[in-house]
Amino acid sequence: MPAGSGQQAAGDKAMYSTHDDIIRPAVSTVETKLTFDDRLDRQLRIQGWDQAALDRSKIGVVGDDDLLASLYIMSASALGINTISVIAPVLDETLIETAKRVNPRLNLMFMEGFYTHPVMDDAFSGCSLIVDLSHYGLANKLLLEKGYRENVPIVRGFCYEEDDQQGFKVFTYRKGREWQELEHIVSPNNLPNGHFDDGVLDIIVSGIVLEETKSVLMNQKASESIISYERSKLGSLEKDQKILVTGSGALGVFVGLGLAHSGFLDSTFLDPDVAENTNLNRQILFYDAVGRSKAETLARRLSRFFSINAQAQIGYFKRETDISSYHVIFDCVDNFESRIVISEKCAEENKIMISGGTNVDAGQALFYNPAVDERTPAELLGLYDIVDKRTIDAPERVRASCKYRPDPSVIMTNQIIAGFMVDSYRMLLAGQIPGNIFYDSKSDVRI
Repeated sequence: MPAGSGQQAAGDKAMYSTHDDIIRPAVSTVETKLTFDDRLDRQLRIQGWDQAALDRSKIGVVGDDDLLASLYIMSASALGINTISVIAPVLDETLIETAKRVNPRLNLMFMEGFYTHPVMDDAFSGCSLIVDLSHYGLANKLLLEKGYRENVPIVRGFCYEEDDQQGFKVFTYRKGREWQELEHIVSPNNLPNGHFDDGVLDIIVSGIVLEETKSVLMNQKASESIISYERSKLGSLEKDQKILVTGSGALGVFVGLGLAHSGFLDSTFLDPDVAENTNLNRQILFYDAVGRSKAETLARRLSRFFSINAQAQIGYFKRETDISSYHVIFDCVDNFESRIVISEKCAEENKIMISGGTNVDAGQALFYNPAVDERTPAELLGLYDIVDKRTIDAPERVRASCKYRPDPSVIMTNQIIAGFMVDSYRMLLAGQIPGNIFYDSKSDVRI
């Protein structure tokens, strides 16, 4: 891999390895079963969804020497954006290979370098939208000028560190917008140089930027305000935590990536299910694993990518599930009954719990410490009433399975909420008090 690819800003060793089975050709019998429409089925169910707008669009991306552009490309590819032109000094080889494998129709044009001169505009000829993920003012200014001159929307997203604060900002520019917030979206550093970057925040930012991309391309409402998030600087974290992640679907995949990016070495993934065709628009690591265990596939690939000790358990979370050895439980399941059981178990055994839930437009990341919180996530969300009302409608196995309940789902809200879930735990370990996070893609405030 090129130097700097897949690394944290603090200079940690490369997080990814290209020596995993993710690079090998997919089994032909699997590939023949995967039609592109099957991959996108769960988002095609969304009312008003315009997949054709994504299919015919060409997207320009300006990146930097970090993971952000590669994460965005991978997620955009899974969403069904097929034509992407990129200018960046480096792209993460494993993430880009994943993008190509999850979407066989991806046409990726990559120009290696920094966007420092208008002569490079030719790479963005015919683009419907340009995504600016750079950290230097020259690129920011050139792209905003291009957006104004050619009436091309610009979506900008970046992480930042100021004094003792860390966070991110996302901003969508369309010609005609007011410019009161210009100072917040142009980097004070005119030329490329070192900058703060964080793999977990990158996961969140890439999801929000993709949400804005989708909204602009489908002629839906994009945010009229800067979307921002800020917390105190984390500092060093104790990495020898033993972590249980219940659920290895979309939330579980991105929680796993976030934990691995943070340097946590010991995670166990619990899930009874196998990957299905319709999972692939958001469960990006399972593109050649249809019919195989989600938990085992996820654990194996995270272990190889990051040189960590990820393990798998095949099964459901039950009342008798032993959680005594874990420091924290991440609730990433997709049915209310299981979430109730997890909440009650964590309360009984005094375990920290971080619960995530999403739909196509919104989601929440709830932090639960039984020592100080009176209500569990299940109680806070009113899940008992919901389950009581649904009990007469269907047996538990039907309710709990994606196969039998093909609800609409997209990648963006899952990666955003997963990123906030991991960041909540990092805050706890840094001595901060995490709060509950609620995200709404239809709101200007968002977070």
